[in-house]
Amino acid sequence: MAIALKSACFLQLKKPEVNFQGFLPSKRAIVSVKRYTPVAAIKTMETVGLSETFTRLKKQGKVAFIPYITAGDPDLSTTAEALKVLDSCGSDIIELGVPYSDPLADGPVIQAAATRSLAKGTNFDAIISMLKEVVPQLSCPIALFTYYNPILKRGTERFMSTIRDCGVHGLVVPDVPLEETKTLRMEAKNNGIELVLLTTPTTPTNRMKAIVDASEGFVYLVSSVGVTGARASVSDKVQTLLQEIKEATTKPVAVGFGISKPEHVKQVAGWGADGVIVGSAMVKLLGEANSPQEGLKELENLTNSLKSALP
Repeated sequence: MAIALKSACFLQLKKPEVNFQGFLPSKRAIVSVKRYTPVAAIKTMETVGLSETFTRLKKQGKVAFIPYITAGDPDLSTTAEALKVLDSCGSDIIELGVPYSDPLADGPVIQAAATRSLAKGTNFDAIISMLKEVVPQLSCPIALFTYYNPILKRGTERFMSTIRDCGVHGLVVPDVPLEETKTLRMEAKNNGIELVLLTTPTTPTNRMKAIVDASEGFVYLVSSVGVTGARASVSDKVQTLLQEIKEATTKPVAVGFGISKPEHVKQVAGWGADGVIVGSAMVKLLGEANSPQEGLKELENLTNSLKSALP
């Protein structure tokens, strides 16, 4: 896998001569998967996993920036470009959502993105094909965000080996209870996939400790009760929750749900989070832009502003 110098952002990427159409038809302008490549991409070593990323950042006194986007919205070729933009602008881990027809944990923005993506025919195999081509160009690890049913439908063992083979390092499954994660955790471990588990403001302390013990890569702290979506402010309860989790584990903790502004990012980092996850704000820019090119530019600007708010 390539280690891309992160000082180069989207506008500093250059066009090679090769150009071809994306995976799926779209009424929007198509951005080619191969249209942009990092100016200074140097293949030196494999991309490290989630745990190693957090370990490196901790030694540097830094907090991980983890953006989320939905695969296939507005189309898969734009998703490929977005992954490169997010990587080149300094993202430490990228969370890629697999669109699902019944996304219980997601708010209206991400639900709409999943609906648009599925309507255009996006499916798991197409996402994997895209990742096989794009992941070798990235310097940060990818964590897939998917619901449990698509994993069961494919078969847990087959699913894990498939995402491993395309270079994915982490997996988040928001709708699987802790008691049903045994097989998931076993197959993930067998394939070198770090299974990230979630804890919420309403999770009882004893259960939170069990979730923290079982989680790999990092602990995903949901900052608010309810579904994903940008909010005006981050609840002060997050600071207390962070302290409680930190007392129960030395594993890194990343906070997500409702974080959308530089001031949110700065506040959560100041409370002691090891990472911040930004989803709906990213998804909205890409999905509602007038064109893929405009969406990618806005994505770059937002990434830079959020990233600059972190230590």
